[in-house]
Amino acid sequence: MHRRHPTHAPHHVPREWADRYRGQFDEGWDAYREVTFANQKRLGVAPPDAVLSRHDPDVPDWDSLSPDARRLAARMMEVYAGFLSHTDHQIGRLLEFLRDTAELDNTLIMVVSDNGASPEGGVAGTTNEAQFFNNAPEPIEDSLRAIDELGGPTTFNHYPWGWTWAGDTPFRRWKRETYRGGVSDPFLVHWPRGIKARGEVRTQYAHLVDMVPTVLDILGFEPPDTIKGVTQSPLHGVSFAHTFDDAAAPTRHRTQYFEMLGHRAIDHDGWRAVCPWPGPSFTEASQPFGTPISNEKLSELDADSWELYHIDEDFTETHDVAADHRAKAIEMVSLWYVEAGKYGVLPIDGSTLARMSVERPQITKGRTSYTFRPGTETLPSSVAPRVLNRPHSITADAEIPADGAEGVLMSQGSMAGGWSFYIKDGKLTYVHNYVSRNLYTVSSTDPVPAGRHELRFEFEPSGKPDIAAGKGAPGRAQLYVDRRLVGEADFPVTTPVMFNPGGLTCGANPGQPVTGDYRPPFRFTGTLHTVTIDLSGELITDADSEMRMHMARQ
Repeated sequence: MHRRHPTHAPHHVPREWADRYRGQFDEGWDAYREVTFANQKRLGVAPPDAVLSRHDPDVPDWDSLSPDARRLAARMMEVYAGFLSHTDHQIGRLLEFLRDTAELDNTLIMVVSDNGASPEGGVAGTTNEAQFFNNAPEPIEDSLRAIDELGGPTTFNHYPWGWTWAGDTPFRRWKRETYRGGVSDPFLVHWPRGIKARGEVRTQYAHLVDMVPTVLDILGFEPPDTIKGVTQSPLHGVSFAHTFDDAAAPTRHRTQYFEMLGHRAIDHDGWRAVCPWPGPSFTEASQPFGTPISNEKLSELDADSWELYHIDEDFTETHDVAADHRAKAIEMVSLWYVEAGKYGVLPIDGSTLARMSVERPQITKGRTSYTFRPGTETLPSSVAPRVLNRPHSITADAEIPADGAEGVLMSQGSMAGGWSFYIKDGKLTYVHNYVSRNLYTVSSTDPVPAGRHELRFEFEPSGKPDIAAGKGAPGRAQLYVDRRLVGEADFPVTTPVMFNPGGLTCGANPGQPVTGDYRPPFRFTGTLHTVTIDLSGELITDADSEMRMHMARQ
């Protein structure tokens, strides 16, 4: 386990895999880093003269945590370690198949991880990563209550920042940023018939964009300039096949820019310049994730916030030498802008939540009404109608047989957060799952009668969302049968930014259910013709029905 973390959250794994690591992380992330760093030097992954990077300012000392916080953090890492081992096992099954079919020796295998280790778990970790994306972290008390469920189907768990930092040993920082901890990854290449070297370490610079050029180089193919008359974009990378059997071969990838949510960096000939956003004193704790960047602020950053590291001599970016090498720093910043212009990076946008929340242009013509039919594929959230923080209605054209019907009319999301519009025990129901923390429900007072009906849910915001506080717009939820009000409730808060994971499905809730009120897929057992989501804001106004409902509740 003393290696960089290659796997992505969430960390789901059978308990027996996680239990193999019971107690192995009880010494904490500080101790873990020391052991990992020693192993990296022993294996030749880190140079003998490398210096371990400083303690990260966002990470508390392990000994400063309460016993409960240490117990939770250790278990989250045990689950992660089990998840990683389980992943290794599945990769092993694939390799065994290749070996059994006599294809392993002549198969080029490349394994690379996803960014640096991920910080989406927050400072204390989380049982539901969707809370991070909605800026709504849970109290540690809530996490502790679910400690025995971590890795199971009722959680969407992710470890705390301390393990993120430890996972990026020996480097600084992590995913979403452009220090080496965010962009340097373990990379394995295996091809016995094509590579004479065995078990050797290579130190030449390589980037993910180099993988395709390497494969084409090995095959002896030149990428086509056009395909079916369409001009192709040039490949950005270069082949590293020449390093397979020559550890001393010079790298052919001399320059590489980086940009991530306003964070910038560039590698060039053994030097590295880095400009964090919002500046040198940036920490996750002191600055909201994804703060927008203005042109004025960008100019200030360019003037005095670029750091410079001579990584040929300073493997872990521990010594900022920008003040001593001013000309080199200016050269590197200028080179970053050349590369950024070449590859379409500009303009720089540091915002995140705003970019995640905005409705992006689609290939289809803009509309406010979307009609769905049962039996069609689940829609990813990126192309589903965006119902959050706005007035909207969901209307089902459904037939109820004489002996009744039940099931989901429309659903979106999962246990981690979402909504479901369904019939159970004869009653029309809508539930909004707020990042697995609360379920807000409205149900009809009476069963839906037999026959063909218009079944409708409406939401009308009564206030504005507070995305910074992790709160979507509050509002009134109402249910109608044939345009007659049959149920209403006030939702104090809704999901502010996104539902993740889970898509939009008509006529069922496949996979993990939005609510424990039913078992998936809970397909509708009547006849469902269509379900229409309307975002125009046109809601039913029936004063008489609303008054009758209010009086019935008195």
